[in-house]
Amino acid sequence: MVYKRSSELFVEANKVIPGGVNSPVRAFKSVGGTPIFVKSAKGPYLFDEDGNKLIDYINSWGPMILGHAHEPVINAITERAKLGTSFGMPTELETKIAELAVSMVPNIDKIRFVNSGTEACMSAIRLARGYTKRDKIIKFAGCYHGHSDSFLIQAGSGAITFGSPNSPGVTEGTAKDTLLANYNDIENVKALFEANKNEIAAIIIEPVAGNMGCIPPKAGFLNALRELCDADGTMLIFDEVMTGFRLAKGGAQELYNVKADIVCFGKVIGGGLPVGAFAAKKEIMDYLAPIGPVYQAGTLSGNPLAMAAGYEMLKELNSDKDIYKRLEEKTAYLYEGIHKVLSDKEIDFTINRVGSMISVHFDKNEVYDFETAKKGDNDSFKKFFHGLVKEGVYIAPSAYETWFITDALSYEDLDFTINAINKVVSNL
Repeated sequence: MVYKRSSELFVEANKVIPGGVNSPVRAFKSVGGTPIFVKSAKGPYLFDEDGNKLIDYINSWGPMILGHAHEPVINAITERAKLGTSFGMPTELETKIAELAVSMVPNIDKIRFVNSGTEACMSAIRLARGYTKRDKIIKFAGCYHGHSDSFLIQAGSGAITFGSPNSPGVTEGTAKDTLLANYNDIENVKALFEANKNEIAAIIIEPVAGNMGCIPPKAGFLNALRELCDADGTMLIFDEVMTGFRLAKGGAQELYNVKADIVCFGKVIGGGLPVGAFAAKKEIMDYLAPIGPVYQAGTLSGNPLAMAAGYEMLKELNSDKDIYKRLEEKTAYLYEGIHKVLSDKEIDFTINRVGSMISVHFDKNEVYDFETAKKGDNDSFKKFFHGLVKEGVYIAPSAYETWFITDALSYEDLDFTINAINKVVSNL
């Protein structure tokens, strides 16, 4: 494939944008080479600035569950834009999408819309701290909840130590209130509770991790977190920015039958436009301004274009009784195909999958947390990534990101992908 135009655009972008990108993973630092600049997308396909066509497995990092430029969503945005793009005042549409979201998700009464997943998680933490009148939180190594200061924390020296900043600009004072735990390690979490009794405001977790590859929770892990929180008066926050409205209508809460106190959303809920949200039971959400003491606001929150896109997306997911079954079947088909290819080639690998999230790890051992995810053969992954791009398949340019399956993919697309993987791994 030719990437002349993309290479030229990257040179120009670097002159005016730090690193030439507006989000670091897009820069291809993990895999090397020059990022691909997209010109358009339709259904399951990307079309880059050099005229190449690629089957897309990142789907804007998750939102495009029905495919790119999905006609009902595009029509809703277009018609709404004719009426004005932003008012800074309430609209009826905000209530309509709120009612729909609340009806689809278990265990929530009210929802507030914001502009990103980062903002949703940041606001959920503030609400939990205000509601419990505690300062400390637990997060898990390898889980990503956006770039708010509280979340940019690396592991301390032991199971009961505080974290420390892993980015300049994050203060030690912020880091001291963030405790680091190991994903899928309930004994580690118990140790943190024992060392910080009645001090922990919240646990925040991706119920299915997507930022160290796709990593499902071990059986009983989420239930055990729920029990620990109940015993200590701690709030359980599910970051469902990735999993919300993707793994099921009601997200991971529905899939695993575990109730969270606060749930964060993004990606699918915005239909491809910048949207986030957080939701909970009435007594918790009513602790927010203007009726409660915890302040949270946003000039563009509830933006009519974003609400229109999200409402159309949720309507379709809510009315299509077979959508999640189709997504599961397509992902399972892809899993079986990749598994056979890699097995036949005698390559060390592990494939993790939950619903329409899937990731390939070049390690024969189980991948269940950040430490095991880091043991994968990244040199093989780099060759795998670039080989697939040359064959016309685009996956995340990082070994630590899940792939997202869209319903727009046909079985011909999946077969094309499996055949491309067969070609590429022959050279690993």
